[in-house]
Amino acid sequence: MKRRKIPLRKCVACQEMIPKQQLIRVARSPQGEVSMDPTGKAAGRGAYLCGNKDCFSLAKSRKALDRALNTAIPEEVYERLELEWIELKDPE
Repeated sequence: MKRRKIPLRKCVACQEMIPKQQLIRVARSPQGEVSMDPTGKAAGRGAYLCGNKDCFSLAKSRKALDRALNTAIPEEVYERLELEWIELKDPE
């Protein structure tokens, strides 16, 4: 039997290829709203971040999410995304 390939995606901050299920997807909806996508199935353009806290900070400082999602992301949206990201990493 053939082994099933594991889908890989690249973290926009650290540029590492990581299995898709270990990454967190950030999506830009067709209406232009940017949010975390824990299911990975939201409609719109997506970018992936690994679970490392440094990667989120790096993506923010390098504007990696802005480039990957083809949109300008305001500072308050980054703050909201960071809170959502923390909730996804520590769901307590």
